[in-house]
Amino acid sequence: MYTPAPSEHELAAAGLTAEDFECEAVELWPENERAYFLFLSLQTQWRVGMGGATGLDYLVLFAKLDRMKLSDEDAELLEQDIRAMEHEALKAMSERE
Repeated sequence: MYTPAPSEHELAAAGLTAEDFECEAVELWPENERAYFLFLSLQTQWRVGMGGATGLDYLVLFAKLDRMKLSDEDAELLEQDIRAMEHEALKAMSERE
């Protein structure tokens, strides 16, 4: 579903500018779609401590993988993809601090 971008006035009210959201476009390859959308579904499942995010809640990941009824091999490959994205996300979050 499309949601229009906030206006300059709305951004300014939050202390932001349009430049704060400029980013490079990234193409999602079809073979990565399943891992990408699974990772997005885990976006509220971060373990957070005093120093910030420490990683994803793997109990939630494993429950989602079970519900997908994948073969053991496919589940393992998907878990590895999620771990790679988690690693990069943690690195990006630590750079922002």
